Amino acid sequence: MITHCPKDDLLLSYSAGALGESWSLAVGSHVQMSKEARDDVALGEKIGGSLLGDIAPIPLEKSLDIVLDRLGDQEHIGGAVEPQQDALIPSPLCDYIGDSLEDLDWSKVGNGITQHLIETSDSGQARLLRIPPGTALPEHEHSGRELTLVISGGYSDDSGSYSRGDMADIDDGLGHQPIADEGEDCICLIVTDTPVKFKGILPRILQPFIRI
Repeated sequence: MITHCPKDDLLLSYSAGALGESWSLAVGSHVQMSKEARDDVALGEKIGGSLLGDIAPIPLEKSLDIVLDRLGDQEHIGGAVEPQQDALIPSPLCDYIGDSLEDLDWSKVGNGITQHLIETSDSGQARLLRIPPGTALPEHEHSGRELTLVISGGYSDDSGSYSRGDMADIDDGLGHQPIADEGEDCICLIVTDTPVKFKGILPRILQPFIRI
């Protein structure tokens, strides 16, 4: 059961197609996995549709130019997506990495943790993080926003327990130390807008090399 969802502002921005590519990737993947999030996005689309009725009409020739311009601005936009019951990797993420986690180029971070960086066109940094069972990430704080979507396995920190489909939406200034659940690797899709602030000396020294 999915119990953690992103905040309403992100879901509303996603339904309006107003998120950057990396953020849209994370939220869209969560939306596909969560019925509650899909319902929220559908409501946001209805609200947006009703607001359009109050906007003064634009001549057709100008409207076509505007639409064509926007199509060129952003390849991946928001909007409701159909649920995907069987596949491990939600289709928005599958568009970037394919349908196999094992075929990815995983790079070592330390303490058995590996990551796969995902290229996007906006300023957000998207990555997959694979954490062995029972392993703790170094304690750190955030100077911006972070989204963490659990793809498989699970983890816990001071804010609660997160399992497949759950999304942690962490704000500036919050510190934590996630620990992967026992039993299987915890694989998460993570998007950040600024580097994290590690509390330990060694992680801070290695940070420029591991790009976290």
